[in-house]
Amino acid sequence: MKQISTILFFAACFTGLAQQPYYNSIDLNLKGQDLKKELTTLITTTHKKQLTYGEVWNALKVTDLDPTNSTRVIQIYGYNKNSTTSDDAYYNSVNNNGGGTTQWNREHTYAKSLGSPNLGEAGPGADAHHLRASNVKRNSSRGNLKFATGSGTSKTVSGGWYPGDEWKGDVARMMMYMYVRYTTRCLPAGVGVGSTSQTPDGMIDLFLKWNAEDPVSQIEIQRNEYLGDSTKPYAQGNRNPFIDNPYLATVIWGGPTAENKWDNLGTDDNYIEVKNTIKAYTKNNSILIASTDDSVTSIQIFNTFGQLVRSFENTRKLKTIELQNFEKGIYIIKINGTTYSTNKKVIVK
Repeated sequence: MKQISTILFFAACFTGLAQQPYYNSIDLNLKGQDLKKELTTLITTTHKKQLTYGEVWNALKVTDLDPTNSTRVIQIYGYNKNSTTSDDAYYNSVNNNGGGTTQWNREHTYAKSLGSPNLGEAGPGADAHHLRASNVKRNSSRGNLKFATGSGTSKTVSGGWYPGDEWKGDVARMMMYMYVRYTTRCLPAGVGVGSTSQTPDGMIDLFLKWNAEDPVSQIEIQRNEYLGDSTKPYAQGNRNPFIDNPYLATVIWGGPTAENKWDNLGTDDNYIEVKNTIKAYTKNNSILIASTDDSVTSIQIFNTFGQLVRSFENTRKLKTIELQNFEKGIYIIKINGTTYSTNKKVIVK
């Protein structure tokens, strides 16, 4: 019974370690433009259904539903949760779509006219990954203004449009998707105000900053799950990688470190800080534990099935411990000390 519990515990630890199966063809050892190119190929080849502009209405009635109330959609740029008719309203009735001032319509977060050439209402202009439900008047207020730095709620700012604190991460990840999917037709600098001097390949620092500051929301996840499911009637079949893992942007373009949702992705996979006095490293086929004191008493290493594959008793009170001859893969190390016990995951490449 104890062995079964151990296996179940470590299997649970492993859940979510790897990326979704959608990304199995991607070499996560790649960095920068090499990784970007692979993602471009992936999200282009899996974009099986090209939605018409009319079909986008039906898609948004599902993707932009309030997760807590299926009778209403959430309107991007909105922030007033006490009204459904004002231009700053957060919600609107799911079937109240159209061109009236109190209705919601299809906001091109990458404004059509800012594309090179104009995105139109087909192809990139009908890509639901960047089309969002929006109050008609709020949509009109944004118009084709470029996104620019700001704070608080959505508003015009000097030099452009600030989408609001709640929406800036959504916008950044949609703009990243559009750039990777449509390349030079949807350049980041074409839709946002920011410097490219510290961000190779034309990405602007503004979107990298927003991606790091504003975590992925439930509505983003909901949209990605639907649009990526090719069995759904108004789904495209492809996903937005930067919603699945914002850290992909960090690996490709640098900038502030965004949330990393995959433990098998990183610019420095071979180093893990266990606690402030203990570090874990992988080198070739070895796992090394380094401590500034002799507090480590024992080490247990489990495979992803929860099976104990190596055990080490630190009877000599070593500060640096090297365990050799591991096969490539992901391991869970349990480090025991005089006053603590902690679990960490490492990758042997």
